[in-house]
Amino acid sequence: MIRVAVVLAPNPGLFTGPGTNTYVIGDEGTVAVIDPGPVIPGHLDAIVGEIGDRRAAAVLVTHCHPDHAPAANPLGVRLGVPVVGYGPGPDFSPDVTIGDGEAFTDGGLEVVAVHTPGHTADHLCYLVGDVLFTGDHIMGGSTVVIEDAAAYMASLEKVLAVDPRHLYPGHGPELPDARAAVEEYVAHRRLREDQIVEAVRAGAHSVDEIVAAVYTDVDPTLHLAAALQVRAVLQKLTSESRLSSRRGTDEGGSFHALEE
Repeated sequence: MIRVAVVLAPNPGLFTGPGTNTYVIGDEGTVAVIDPGPVIPGHLDAIVGEIGDRRAAAVLVTHCHPDHAPAANPLGVRLGVPVVGYGPGPDFSPDVTIGDGEAFTDGGLEVVAVHTPGHTADHLCYLVGDVLFTGDHIMGGSTVVIEDAAAYMASLEKVLAVDPRHLYPGHGPELPDARAAVEEYVAHRRLREDQIVEAVRAGAHSVDEIVAAVYTDVDPTLHLAAALQVRAVLQKLTSESRLSSRRGTDEGGSFHALEE
């Protein structure tokens, strides 16, 4: 049975929660590391300490954001193992690239990549048996900043089809009821879409007006991030002909609801 240990990176913040969850997974003989996080010497020491006398097989990265990937190459060199990910990015260069449905195997350890774009285009989750390591695709106790709303919703549906039992997110606590957690994410995103359409129907025609109408429960200091999310959702809604825009969402267009 797989053993999962979390080594919390000391990088707490507004978008990282308590910090990045670095996972050391495997059995008593062979392990892999998922998302070693930023380059913090004490954190790398803690990861190596968690590995102990076991043999390391690989360092895997879910995506190239600076709170997940930069320590991967230095840790790979230190452990003498390959670094695995979807593709290169800032401060990250995989020795082995891996795509949707492909597996990294070493002895009795098998880690299957599930491509889940939306938060980023390069985002992977990793399936080990019936547990899924979700990076920033699904977090414990919070929602996720997304770049592509349509891709993100499709990726949530993909995770439901994979049907894992248990989720280990990149930030926050583990989620033992995977289906309930994913379904809650889907419901939240659909609610936001409906709220945005209703806000436009009620007279909010710019991104800032939509943020003010929809994100009433969000600290105003986060409204800039909310605006990025609204733009991503507006692109999805206009592509689905639920809204129209006189200009593109990146140009600050005026939005209007279409009859459903």
